[in-house]
Amino acid sequence: MTDEERKLWYLFLKRLPLTVNRQKNIGNYIIDFYIHSHSLAIEIDGRQHQLPENREADDNKDRALLALGITVIRYTNKDINRNFQAVCEDILKLLGLTAQDLK
Repeated sequence: MTDEERKLWYLFLKRLPLTVNRQKNIGNYIIDFYIHSHSLAIEIDGRQHQLPENREADDNKDRALLALGITVIRYTNKDINRNFQAVCEDILKLLGLTAQDLK
């Protein structure tokens, strides 16, 4: 788990009133974080994801998951480090929750 994944997990995702799985296997893929109740995959992308071959692999992964009815949202390490609050607010909005719902 990267530092950015740890930060998102320990400071935010663990506080959600939902079950969040880390490193969830779905088909041939490993999802950074998965919220089954909302069919939502959260991926945290480091710099290597900017390489053309990795972007293509990510696009294929996203399409495969979408075909299973799973929405994929992606944040970069930079997003987590520079805009952590905005990332959390975005996830809350997608889940139909507010900061008051956090444990």
